[in-house]
Amino acid sequence: MTAGETLRGLLELTRPVNVIAASALTFIGAFVAGGVTNHPVEVVAAVVATGLAVGAGNAINDYFDREIDRINQPQRAIPRGAVSPRGALLFSAALFAGAIGFALALPRLALAIAGINLLALVAYTELFKGLPGLGNALVAYLVGSSFLFGAAAVGEIGPAAVLFLLAGVATLTREIIKDVEDLEGDREEGLRTLPIAIGERPALWVASALLVAAVLASPLPYVLEEFGAIYLAAVLPANAIMLYAAYESFSDPTAGQSRLKYGMFLAAVAFVLGRAVEVVGAA
Repeated sequence: MTAGETLRGLLELTRPVNVIAASALTFIGAFVAGGVTNHPVEVVAAVVATGLAVGAGNAINDYFDREIDRINQPQRAIPRGAVSPRGALLFSAALFAGAIGFALALPRLALAIAGINLLALVAYTELFKGLPGLGNALVAYLVGSSFLFGAAAVGEIGPAAVLFLLAGVATLTREIIKDVEDLEGDREEGLRTLPIAIGERPALWVASALLVAAVLASPLPYVLEEFGAIYLAAVLPANAIMLYAAYESFSDPTAGQSRLKYGMFLAAVAFVLGRAVEVVGAA
């Protein structure tokens, strides 16, 4: 392998799209908390720490999954020989070290969230991935906590806590629906996902009930007068899309989990709009 192929392999290990997406969620969390202009250094440190941590987590997951990937994903960096297992492990450790370095510049709450998330990223593949519901819950927590981490970095949780809840539960719902979609393949691989453990429809009912609870909590920033009517006007359609997606998943899990993703995006936009209106009104 040439140096260029190795560098490409290392970049692939990080899943660049996931890195960018997670970093953007952290920035949104800081923006929703109203701290982007007042705490620019902390925001940058949090965004970079998130990107490095996600890249490290993806790399170490590929390290742990290398034997399975030789069968299911032979095109990935380790199975095709672009990166050695030892190289992937060292690369992941370097990224984790960088993430910790940037996180040390943040307030204690953000540092605590970073520590928990780093442990969760390492433990996911080995401890939680094959456990019914727990692997889904851990992924959901990690997605939602990106918003919370950004808010904690600027010292103000505020409405980002509701965004954390809504995003986390919506992600959990989507992960369960995806497991229903992948039921046959997961069963053949010997995985014990929630739909395999309790059945498809009971798993979908669990996912739907969780989503309904999160949707009911979504108006809280408006009720508590943290955001105005613009936020409410934007979050209600997002809620409708997500609830319809949960309903649709009973007949078409593929369409349901795809539609849920758009509802989650619109919900994040609602929070951004809510904060943006507050900033403009205060100017």
